[in-house]
Amino acid sequence: MAMTIHCDIVSAEEEIFSGLVEMIVATGALGDLGISYGHAPLLTSLQPGPIRIKTQAGDEEVYYVSGGYLEVQPGTVSVLADTAIRAGDIDEASAVEAQKEAEQALSNQSGDFDYGRASAQLAAAAAQLRTIQAIRKKLG
Repeated sequence: MAMTIHCDIVSAEEEIFSGLVEMIVATGALGDLGISYGHAPLLTSLQPGPIRIKTQAGDEEVYYVSGGYLEVQPGTVSVLADTAIRAGDIDEASAVEAQKEAEQALSNQSGDFDYGRASAQLAAAAAQLRTIQAIRKKLG
């Protein structure tokens, strides 16, 4: 049996996951990182995208986070997300539509255009689609 670490994934609305895991893979400020038992303490901001966990039972679960922070302490990993969604609950059609709208807004800039907001919407939609792709890859 593999060594495990306790993981909590919470958003502003709810706790979305709590349990023992063998591995967590997330996209931090400097790129992808994998965390397992014995990892050094760490605090990093999270980029929008998928978080994959391998549970104690050996199952792989995928969640989408819109950003936030990941903290590693001896024996525990905490993911504090702005928004966290089970990957299966993401509406692909809405994500594709949001991506198209953000791309269109970026290409048709007007006088009172908010570039930061349009860029953030594009990044969030693209991250949701990457999460859906991660689920499809896992399922084969």
